Amino acid sequence: MSATERPLVKPRPVYLHLARIRLPLPGIVSILHRISGAALFLFGIPLLLAGVGASVASPEAYAHLKATLAHPLAKLALLGCAWAYLHHFCAGIRYLLLDVHRGIELAAARQSSVVVLVVSLALTLVVGVRLW
Repeated sequence: MSATERPLVKPRPVYLHLARIRLPLPGIVSILHRISGAALFLFGIPLLLAGVGASVASPEAYAHLKATLAHPLAKLALLGCAWAYLHHFCAGIRYLLLDVHRGIELAAARQSSVVVLVVSLALTLVVGVRLW
């Protein structure tokens, strides 16, 4: 077999180190959208239902719930749930617009992901100020 008849060698797959991959901002917003949705489903809804159930059980149970939610760690958990809700809501609106082909160009998609992050963090800050 001569050098000109040598079969082509396919390049080996590249080992991808997940910690070293630098995602673009729309990818980060997408992952945060999934994480916030999972957090709301697994923690937010059960906590909300437990809180509503405890608040309507009796006046004493409502007073106990109010005292529990006054604790700084409880306020931090509420702030985390508020961020998850607000981010999921803002990113959901972004994805609805992308579904109807609004802002699908690269520059517009990057800009909308920045808007989602800024708006969700600003609204979370407003909730945090009102909470404390």
